[in-house]
Amino acid sequence: MKVSGFTIVRNAIKYDYPIVEAIRSILPICDEVVVAVGQSEDDTLNLIRSIDSEKIKIIETIWNDTLREGGHVLADETNKAMEACSPDSDWCFYIQGDEVIHENDHADILDAMFRWNDHPEVEGLLFNYVHFYGSYDYIGDSRRWYSKEIRIIRNRIGITSYKDAQGFRKEGRKLNVKPIPAAVFHYGWVKPPQLQQAKQESFHKMWHDDSWMEKNIPKTEAFDYSQIDSLQQFNGTHPDVMKKRIRQKNWEFSFDPSSKKFGSLKARLLYFIQKQFGWKIGEYRNYKII
Repeated sequence: MKVSGFTIVRNAIKYDYPIVEAIRSILPICDEVVVAVGQSEDDTLNLIRSIDSEKIKIIETIWNDTLREGGHVLADETNKAMEACSPDSDWCFYIQGDEVIHENDHADILDAMFRWNDHPEVEGLLFNYVHFYGSYDYIGDSRRWYSKEIRIIRNRIGITSYKDAQGFRKEGRKLNVKPIPAAVFHYGWVKPPQLQQAKQESFHKMWHDDSWMEKNIPKTEAFDYSQIDSLQQFNGTHPDVMKKRIRQKNWEFSFDPSSKKFGSLKARLLYFIQKQFGWKIGEYRNYKII
């Protein structure tokens, strides 16, 4: 069985993406990792080149920023990286620049790929998600966070990145997937407040026009992390590749997990049902579990 990893990145240093940690977190279970490095305003290309592994395969790209609506440029870049994966790979493992896999899950991930490798009806593998917010000590636990997404897909069967590259589809339909007992640690909402604000201003430009930006993205120097509906304390362990970054964090964020800021009684009720019964009513699913 052969596995190709793939990812995209641009301006990783400028916006403090843990892209090196993301790549290193999947290297042990991949035979190669394709990194599509977009033309950047910083030294992102050399940052990726500094990763000491012969498995790294860099392709240099130029993002089509005219694909502004709906984040389609992200899917376009993701497809470039996926197409550069070796044609003889059985599986392709997608990791975004702010996602990291825990080493404790490597065995389960490999077991799942081996288990379903000879079952062509299984087109992808579905991961759980842990979304960190504000700092490395809190995780989002409300309905605003997606709980699962596809991160491993079968190679060369017509699968493409969907919409803003959060998931995948085949000829417009949802993929048939198997859930696996592994998690993606998502760190996209953990940055110093000044960098988080800069990222928000840049990131939303891939979805919205200038008029929307003027109305919806406040002009401020630092992102206000306090405007969140619900968080809970994280009591687990972080992946080893993240520990140096976590030690070097240079900002503080505190939150009272008992404090809830739901905008309506309906939101509070749905949260209660989710917590009590594990049922996320009406959750969007870009996949079909078989």
